[in-house]
Amino acid sequence: MGIFKFKQFSVCDDRATMKIGTDAVLLGAWVNISLAKNILDIGTGSGIIALMMCQRSGPDVKIDAVELLTPDAMQASENISASPWPEKISVSNTSIQEFYPGRRYDRIICNPPYFSKSLLPPTGTRSKVRHDTTLTWDELLTAACRLLSPMGKLCVILPFVESEVFMQKANSKDLFLHHVTKFFSRHGKAQERTLMEFGFTSAPLREDSLILYQSKNQWTTAYRKLTQDFYLDQ
Repeated sequence: MGIFKFKQFSVCDDRATMKIGTDAVLLGAWVNISLAKNILDIGTGSGIIALMMCQRSGPDVKIDAVELLTPDAMQASENISASPWPEKISVSNTSIQEFYPGRRYDRIICNPPYFSKSLLPPTGTRSKVRHDTTLTWDELLTAACRLLSPMGKLCVILPFVESEVFMQKANSKDLFLHHVTKFFSRHGKAQERTLMEFGFTSAPLREDSLILYQSKNQWTTAYRKLTQDFYLDQ
């Protein structure tokens, strides 16, 4: 059984389609949730990002987690039930296209499907999660526009090439880029990921960068600072 122990909670991902990786922890630590009272995690998987939001927020914050795949939704529910905050998160086993909660969100967070035009690998649920066969970027952006509050923010992480396309699509939906962080695994390497925050209002763009490793397998000070509330060895 895959069990990941963090400082305040643990997550099992043995039945989740996509396993816990750097992307989820990075996004969960990076997103700005100040003043947010309602948070939505789209494609929650094992529930890792939703649980990070619980740890980072006050007791009055409500978090909804949507997951299409039943085994993943069940595992997320089990992880949440075993956490210190079982009452703060509600898991819905449905598609975001059919999710109508009757409220809007101050933050929507998503680690979306990566590939929209590449050839699919062998069939299976992991293929569906990695590719936009069940959630296209247009559908994600449409859902975000429907579910965000007027001052709400959409926060996503994507590989660099895909992020360039996603930003164009977001702009066509009148979602403006407010903050972008370029993520590199090491100095001198090509950019691997882009973290993006969008909102309905135009604002000065904040741009920065983050490097994971400073030498061999030693994390940089910046990455340690970002994730220090979660990893046990910090």
